Amino acid sequence: MGKAAVVILLKVLMILISTAWLSLWLLKPTNLWTKKWKAAESSARNTVFGYYGLDFTVYTFPVIAVAMIGLVYLKLQSWGQRNRRQIRSSTAAFSNPLVTSSLVGILSGVEILSVFLFILFLAWTFYTRISHDFTKLTPMESLKLDLWQLKFLRVATRFGLLAEACLALLLLPILRELAVFRILGIQFEASVRYHIWLGTAMICFATFHGASTLFIWGVSHYIQDEITKWQRTGRIYLAGEITLVVGLVMWITSLPQIRRKRFEIFYYMHHLYIIFLVFFLLHAGDRHFYMIFAGVFLFCLDKLLRILQSWPQTHILSARLYPCKVVELILPKDTGLKYTPTSITFMKIPSISRFQWHSFSITSSSTIDHHTMSVLVKCDGRWTTSLYDNIRAQLDSDADKMKPIPVAIEGPYGPSSLTFLRYDNLLLVAGGIGITPFLSILHEIAATQGNGSSRYRLPSRIQLIYVVKKSQYIGLLQSASSLLQNHPSNKCHLKLKVFVTQEKQCGATLGEMLNEASQVQSVHFGLKGPIYAIHGPQSLYWTAALAGIASITFLVFLICFNHIFVPSGKNTSGHHSSKQAVSSKMKAPKEKSPSWVADILIISSFIISLACTSLVAIVLRWRRLKKEEVPLVSSKEEKVQQLSSIETKGVVEEEHEVHFGGRPNLKDEFSKFLNETNGSDIGVLVSGPETMKEAVASLCQQKSGCFQIGNKEKKPYLSFHALTFTL
Repeated sequence: MGKAAVVILLKVLMILISTAWLSLWLLKPTNLWTKKWKAAESSARNTVFGYYGLDFTVYTFPVIAVAMIGLVYLKLQSWGQRNRRQIRSSTAAFSNPLVTSSLVGILSGVEILSVFLFILFLAWTFYTRISHDFTKLTPMESLKLDLWQLKFLRVATRFGLLAEACLALLLLPILRELAVFRILGIQFEASVRYHIWLGTAMICFATFHGASTLFIWGVSHYIQDEITKWQRTGRIYLAGEITLVVGLVMWITSLPQIRRKRFEIFYYMHHLYIIFLVFFLLHAGDRHFYMIFAGVFLFCLDKLLRILQSWPQTHILSARLYPCKVVELILPKDTGLKYTPTSITFMKIPSISRFQWHSFSITSSSTIDHHTMSVLVKCDGRWTTSLYDNIRAQLDSDADKMKPIPVAIEGPYGPSSLTFLRYDNLLLVAGGIGITPFLSILHEIAATQGNGSSRYRLPSRIQLIYVVKKSQYIGLLQSASSLLQNHPSNKCHLKLKVFVTQEKQCGATLGEMLNEASQVQSVHFGLKGPIYAIHGPQSLYWTAALAGIASITFLVFLICFNHIFVPSGKNTSGHHSSKQAVSSKMKAPKEKSPSWVADILIISSFIISLACTSLVAIVLRWRRLKKEEVPLVSSKEEKVQQLSSIETKGVVEEEHEVHFGGRPNLKDEFSKFLNETNGSDIGVLVSGPETMKEAVASLCQQKSGCFQIGNKEKKPYLSFHALTFTL
């Protein structure tokens, strides 16, 4: 009861802080806020805190506070959701697919409402500012512009502020350890598309802002004077031009046509974000930078924690090569590392690329595999093909010449609780290598049944629809054969329907096809001595504490540096009037030091805060590793035994179906399953090509809304979830 009360309190606190921060953005364009804020800054200037401390506390820290509170909230919430069923409600239905389109993808009602409100906010901000500007237009002393040119220049300036609003949210969806969106139940791999939307909108607004400004300079014949200007105070035009060019390069190289075919170009060009952010700070100034600093702060801290998490490197214990050119990698993990099904991990293999990270869905269950973790890799790209060729070369070499393959691991990252247990029944739809997240679910269910555990209420019926091009992919299901046998002692009933689209009837049964997995070739790498195990992310409590340490350290150094290097204007003569004194205090820093000095102090304080946080994180990491005198037993035979223990031989029941020569009629399959489950709550999970996800989402929308069985009061409730692990 105590933990439940704390969870509710934290949730209310996050709502209040978020509401206050959003209200700040709504009030900022108004004259009321401008007057109140100037008075608040003037009052803060006389204190040790300073106006910079006020800006950081009001504009930046609320988002950091929500992230910190959210981590504690997720930790406490995960303890109380082990056996909770899905509750039907109108709000839950609102999160189901509402729009399915190949252009925008699958959108729920919540997403559509959020996008609409954000567009409404941008329109409100632009209208409020531009209407105020047009009522108080004053000619610029440096530029002699006509009235229409002056108005157009103000419009261009306000579009820059719209780009700033998008930039304030741009980095939040791609956080992993400090993930703000995870509080809403949205995992990193699903929230990446919000990053894409915000980035595209930001570039559009910024391009209009920059191009329109250059246009006005051109028609007024001032472009040669203004385009290279590096002002002592105010907006630095050259820095803004560099920011825009770098942003365009990052956006162009992230387009799907380049990202999918030339991933290396996308990956390396996206690291120009450092240059982009530094020159944005120099262009916009410190006050505007505080508006977007929360996302930058959390992203850099998140990046730091992930770098430390992937150290030291471990090695691949063994690998299995499937006939369908899929590789299963067996990795060592700490016995205390627990993760939920459908989790993903990020992997870097320095022998292939020293900088590239790739995401993969974990197929094993931490309930069964206490010492190992496995992932399946489909080898069809440059990086994955290099991995396949490397392992193949090891297989063809002598056993005593096999060299270990070092690997760096980030993660696992996944839902905070076993979300698939919330439903009475499960309908799983997979295409090709999209079977990987479902294997982890099947392993978890098999482990729960095998242990006779009563902690969880398992779904009573599970149907897996697996669509593949070749029958070779069926071998990927061999590790879940124990659940396919459907023993009477099993708490849930699993039915498998396989559809092989590019082959004709071969006459083999499903059991025989699974036994063909014996053709899988295994490679056990020679490991000399103990190796480090994967420990996973730092605990949520410590991650929240590190964010707090970084925030306090940044603010302390920022205050110290500003009091040392920036004139405060406190030496104004006492015989001046109070009004003149306030005016002098407000203008003194700007008159006595260039505006970029405050920007440099922000960068310096931020670097020092990250360095201090790194020291604390390194100490925590070292203590965590030191607890294991021998990080992992290096006995190859023990690992092979653990690997084979999850593969239970047996006769697969004939009720499972294998169809050849075409794709499934998903509409009919859904109708049959709904009839069998008799209107219960159904979780629909899909992993595979985008076209498959859209088709399943459309069916969930139709069936959950209009399907009805006998009793009109009992409708089936279909909750849609699309799983993504390829970013």
